[in-house]
Amino acid sequence: MMYLGIIGIILTGTLLHFLYEFSHHNKFVAIFAAVNESTWEHIKIAMTPTFIWAIILGFHYGWNDRLLVGLALCLSVIIMMIPALFYLYTAFTKKSILIVDIICFCITIFCSELVFFHFINYYSTFPAFCIVASIILLIIEIIIYLSFTFFPPSNLFFKDPITKRYSLEGHPCHHEHNHHHEHSKKKSA
Repeated sequence: MMYLGIIGIILTGTLLHFLYEFSHHNKFVAIFAAVNESTWEHIKIAMTPTFIWAIILGFHYGWNDRLLVGLALCLSVIIMMIPALFYLYTAFTKKSILIVDIICFCITIFCSELVFFHFINYYSTFPAFCIVASIILLIIEIIIYLSFTFFPPSNLFFKDPITKRYSLEGHPCHHEHNHHHEHSKKKSA
């Protein structure tokens, strides 16, 4: 079951990398698909299928504390590991390499699912403080998941490395449109 999840999350995450473009920049799709090449958007396309997989697992294993704790920690692994691996290897290469990015994404999904399934399969109960902490962590993760694409903090983590812009404006088509618009304004002036 774990390996099915890993494959499904990787394939879905890959699709989500292109879905915003395929949807003709639909703002609803922007909630769960990558809108630019920032580190945050790559985290988001790993989180989206993980949420879906958690719902599927809820029907299989039951909606219980193990699922809750496992999901909160699994998402934390994604949020920490994608940037850690990316910035670690680019510190040496000085640039992003597509195949290495894909390998880092796959490693992250594998590790996050290991954590998820460890908590689902090897624990029966948790102390109340673990459950409360997991609920708080999950709420924070959901809030940042839903908000950081539209209201990103101004730092490197959220900036598209190609367009040097944030959020939806970081998408190349928005950059080209704005650049063309600015160029037209200069010509008419």
